[in-house]
Amino acid sequence: MNIIISNSSDEPIYLQIVNQLKEQIVKGELTESQSLPSIRKLAKELNISVITTKRAYDELEKEGFIVTVAGKGSYVASINKELFRETKLKIIEEKLTEAIHTAKLVGLTLEELQEMLNIIYEGW
Repeated sequence: MNIIISNSSDEPIYLQIVNQLKEQIVKGELTESQSLPSIRKLAKELNISVITTKRAYDELEKEGFIVTVAGKGSYVASINKELFRETKLKIIEEKLTEAIHTAKLVGLTLEELQEMLNIIYEGW
C-alpha cells in the first residue's frame, strides 16, 4: 500500500488517504479481503495523527470500501466496481454539462472546447 501525503494540497489529509485508497481498490492494487494496516500503524507510517487516520478509515467504511472487524482490523470490502464507475460517470457528466454551459456563455465553439479538453486530458 502506497500513500503519499501532500502538505501543500488544499485537500484535507484524511481525504488524500481516502481518495488514494479508493483508487488502489478500484484499480485492483488492493484486493478484496486484503488486510489494511492498523489505524495506529498507518498514522505512524505517514507521520500523522491517529484521529486523522481513523477519520479516513471511517469514511472508507461508510462508503463501503472497507470493513472493520472489532479486534481483528480493517479489510478491503467487496465492491461493485461497475456501480462505482457509474457513480463517477454521473459526476463527470454533471461537470461537463456545467463546463459546456459556461463555454456557450462566452461563445466558445465545440471545436475550441474539444481542443481545450484534449490539452487538459493529455496533460494528466
